[in-house]
Amino acid sequence: MKQEYFALCITRTCGSGGTEIGKMLAQQLGIDLYDRKLLRLASEDSGINEKIFAKADQDTKKTLLYKVSKSVYNGELIPPESGNFLSDRNLFEYQAKVLKELLKKESYVVLGRAADFVLRDKPNAISIFLSASEEACFAREMEIMQTDAFGVNRHISSINRYRSDYYRYHTGNRWKNPENYDLCLRTDVLGYQGCVDLICAYIERR
Repeated sequence: MKQEYFALCITRTCGSGGTEIGKMLAQQLGIDLYDRKLLRLASEDSGINEKIFAKADQDTKKTLLYKVSKSVYNGELIPPESGNFLSDRNLFEYQAKVLKELLKKESYVVLGRAADFVLRDKPNAISIFLSASEEACFAREMEIMQTDAFGVNRHISSINRYRSDYYRYHTGNRWKNPENYDLCLRTDVLGYQGCVDLICAYIERR
């Protein structure tokens, strides 16, 4: 019987520990984790220099692009002769293409990138939303950043706003809508290992 690979698509709020849980899942399951590594793979697939991709990824965080418009993902790549070939939209399209191709040859964990929407028609893709209380998120980010309370709160608010806008721009959907996901877990209630164990149990039941 042909082995069916699976993808764990993790969406997380800032400070919820989603990145750490993703790493723990990848290690426990013996599979790879993709986050910014997708930039390199998308670069190799498209022939566009990785630094250009990374710059596009960073520049859009400083603009109002995601706030004022939408470009819902439809799987259509922009051709090299187009003036938009080096746009953030094309970056997203190539990342989506890579995610779909990876699923044909390996199981993996992916953080963010609206992967749940990209792989929504794949029955072997599991979408997970991780969140925690404001107090728990603040405590975690304070420990990491080692700065004042104002700076930590501003950082959390900025990251969550960006992720929400990014998700809406590329999917047309609301980031925190539980209907988008197979599992919605509170990391401060279950603990990191508790989340990992529950997700692994879910995979087995699927």
